[in-house]
Amino acid sequence: MDDARSLLIDTEPILRQYAIEPYFVENFGRTKKVYANSGQYALKKIDARRGTDFIRNTQFLFQKGFNRIVPVYPAADGRYAVLEKDSLYYLMPWLPNEVKENRTERPLQLFRELARLHTLSARDVEVGRAEREKHYEQTAKQWEKDEEFIDGFIEASENEWYMSPFQMLFCLYYQDIRQAMQFARQKLDSWKEKTAGQSKARMVMLHGKVSSDHFLFDERGFGYFINFEDSRLGSPIKDLLPFFSRYLRARPKQADEGIEWLNMYFKHFPFREDEKLLFVSYMAYPTGILKAVQSYHLTREGQDELRAVQKFQKLYWQLKNTEYVVMRMEEIEKQKEEAAASQQGAQS
Repeated sequence: MDDARSLLIDTEPILRQYAIEPYFVENFGRTKKVYANSGQYALKKIDARRGTDFIRNTQFLFQKGFNRIVPVYPAADGRYAVLEKDSLYYLMPWLPNEVKENRTERPLQLFRELARLHTLSARDVEVGRAEREKHYEQTAKQWEKDEEFIDGFIEASENEWYMSPFQMLFCLYYQDIRQAMQFARQKLDSWKEKTAGQSKARMVMLHGKVSSDHFLFDERGFGYFINFEDSRLGSPIKDLLPFFSRYLRARPKQADEGIEWLNMYFKHFPFREDEKLLFVSYMAYPTGILKAVQSYHLTREGQDELRAVQKFQKLYWQLKNTEYVVMRMEEIEKQKEEAAASQQGAQS
């Protein structure tokens, strides 16, 4: 009870600037749920150094006609964030986020609205040839270093009198890792060829932290994005890649629901050919598993072998789950191309 009273006392000076008198406050991580006679609110705390760029970004999206964002309330003096003890606070309505419809519909709505967000904010920006080539060369150089490293690691492992469990597992999965790296490199090379004569690239307003935890539902079942603190202008693939990296970090599965989510997104925001190539290239590249091998190599002496093996196994499952999604995407694209060619042949 003392903690609840202390939390209420600490929060009152902030809410006073919104002309809100709370009678109860409870913690939900960095967000506080505020109960007042005027309603229920969400008070979010962020680092003051991050500033309030996200406020401008959400206002920009509102102006573009995108209204699936939980609104940020202004304080009595018009500010959209209040500084208190070296932290910024901003206030929103509290959404119930109760499950009233089929759970499978929720992520579909998330990706439909993410596609709308990207569509409404999309614009082409100038990207010089030198800048593209620099990006390609830096990425290709890093990937070549990765190839040299794992080739050296497997050679050293095979020369051991007794391999460690980690080394044995790596040798077992080496071919799958190598194939993923080669596939990703092929797509990167195709992207370079495809964009050789281009001078522009499509940018969108990124949410920055796309997650089911950041897409809440009201009592009518409509979904709204929250947590735009990392929003910025960038390539749309930067919103998709982190989400799918987390989603595919699981035990082996046929991730058909993930394919369905991507199809929903691409239906409302079709990727251009160069965006598809880069997206698939980055998605297929086994960055996590390579980092795990490098970490093991550098810290083997003090390594917890069991924990290292367990982590590596989970990353391999992620690689195989990703492989399934990428191959299904390739199949779907091939089917579309064949259907288009067949239709064109029938018309001629």
